[in-house]
Amino acid sequence: MVVGFIGLGNLGQKLAQTLRRNGSKLVIYDIDYSKGQELIMNGSIWAENPRLVAEQSDQIITCLPSPTICANVMEGKNGVIAGLSEGKTWIEMSTTSKDEVLRLAKKIQEKGGKTSDCPVSGGCHKAASGNISIFSGCEREVFERIKPLLFVMGEKILHTGSLGTASVLKVMTNYLATANLVSCCEALVTMKGAGINLATTFEAIKISSGNSFVHETESQVILSGSRDISFTMELVLKDIEMFQKLAELNEIPLDISPKLVEIFKEEILISGGNTNSPAIIKRLERKTGQDILAGGFPSQIVDDEPEKLGFEILLK
Repeated sequence: MVVGFIGLGNLGQKLAQTLRRNGSKLVIYDIDYSKGQELIMNGSIWAENPRLVAEQSDQIITCLPSPTICANVMEGKNGVIAGLSEGKTWIEMSTTSKDEVLRLAKKIQEKGGKTSDCPVSGGCHKAASGNISIFSGCEREVFERIKPLLFVMGEKILHTGSLGTASVLKVMTNYLATANLVSCCEALVTMKGAGINLATTFEAIKISSGNSFVHETESQVILSGSRDISFTMELVLKDIEMFQKLAELNEIPLDISPKLVEIFKEEILISGGNTNSPAIIKRLERKTGQDILAGGFPSQIVDDEPEKLGFEILLK
């Protein structure tokens, strides 16, 4: 089986490397050729456009920064759909909207192909180690077909139901992560203002009911000063706006979500959309005149867990 992989950014690069490291035959493409060089040196085949990726692959993965870019990659003159033939599967690993997945899936179906939306969660460090979590929305028959591939890329794999459900759940988890990030920033700044040692604060949160995955990762790069988590404010805003639109569509009045959108819109105007998301702490650093820094914390998060073969999470 040959796997096509389109989109070699911070996340896609690591997912593709995990596949190649575990013996998958890869055909790859990115708008930036330099991003594929390491994979090419390790035996991957470069294709000149997405259509050629689709023609040469059995399963085609896209991992792209926005629904608009994905649409261009899929529907362009030399796009994936132009290169599809019967029996192939499109695996959408971007964070996108359910409606967009369903729209493109109809075109895939017309060519005799199948689709699953398979967004990931856990951060780039988990993608690098092959221990990331993956949601998969599709018919069960499609899930069984792609499951071996998902088990290579990730550790905890959840079949979420019909096509599009994985994208809805992924947007929800990114909203929660953003809320956790902003609340961690407020907690750290408040403790600094109260004269509490920030290293002590970090450990107090970590061993308490206030702990979270976001605290254990992003609080560390906040305190080290690097603020590097390989995920930009622009991407955060895209995700939380999708969550807010989902709530509005279902007439659910939310309190926290609109405020998060406002916070990130304001900071992007000052710091720029390509700024790493933990730098949202600067908003409070500017207002208080405090530097939220502590020694002994890493500049980047690395997953030190051994790589494991994935498994399916079964519902209770």
